[in-house]
Amino acid sequence: MTDSAFEFAARLLKDRAAIVLESEKLYLLDARVTPLAQKLGLKTAEEYILRIQQSRDENLIQNLIEAMVTTETMFFRDTIPFTTLHNQVLPNLIRVRSAVRKLNIWCAACSSGQEPYTIAIIIKEYFPELATWSINLTATDISREMLKRSVDGLYTQFELNRGMPPSLIPKYFQQEGNAWRVVEPIRRMIRFEPLNLAMPWPPQPIWDLIFMRNVMIYFDTETKRMILGRIPSVLAQDGFLILGGAETTFHLVDNFMRAEQYSSGYYQVVR
Repeated sequence: MTDSAFEFAARLLKDRAAIVLESEKLYLLDARVTPLAQKLGLKTAEEYILRIQQSRDENLIQNLIEAMVTTETMFFRDTIPFTTLHNQVLPNLIRVRSAVRKLNIWCAACSSGQEPYTIAIIIKEYFPELATWSINLTATDISREMLKRSVDGLYTQFELNRGMPPSLIPKYFQQEGNAWRVVEPIRRMIRFEPLNLAMPWPPQPIWDLIFMRNVMIYFDTETKRMILGRIPSVLAQDGFLILGGAETTFHLVDNFMRAEQYSSGYYQVVR
């Protein structure tokens, strides 16, 4: 691939999705985009990129972005944040929201849906009192393909084995051939929507919990600061931002503090 084609693709990915593509990742761009090219009858990834340069076709651009997005996820990923959610955070929020009987939860960059389904299962399994509450559980992702997978709620045995406690599988999944589908009552609990974190956000409610785990590690410092800078205006005063184990707000923005009593990636805004 020529330097000019790579540089065009890298700029496009940075501008549209805040994906930072260094020159040593040329092999990755080639490997992921070549199948897109072949579907169009083209031979190489470079031809696909040149087609975008010539046409500025939004579908081609979106397919390029989706090909380069990392979609690694699993049920109950890292365990401790969800144990904390179950044992401490949700009980406390239920207590302080008892008058309004409403919870708003946002899972950003939800990939193929395992994280929001994990949260929905925790709510259903351990907090029956929330059955009469208004629960807004919204999950978003930049990838149309991942959102479709999330809505379908169909997972392989391998995907279930990666984190889902065996005792919960018969209650919350139905077997379909060699795969397992999340039961309809759990699927109905979640609204899946497209959202690009790096672009302007549509109007948001005030969230009690924002899960933004294992996505900002892929952004540069400027983009991290921009995204974190938007959070205080959409997070409740006593709400929580939950980041991944390798992520932090420190040295990026000054208006967050780690919730030390939870010690598993939970942050609150300093007002």
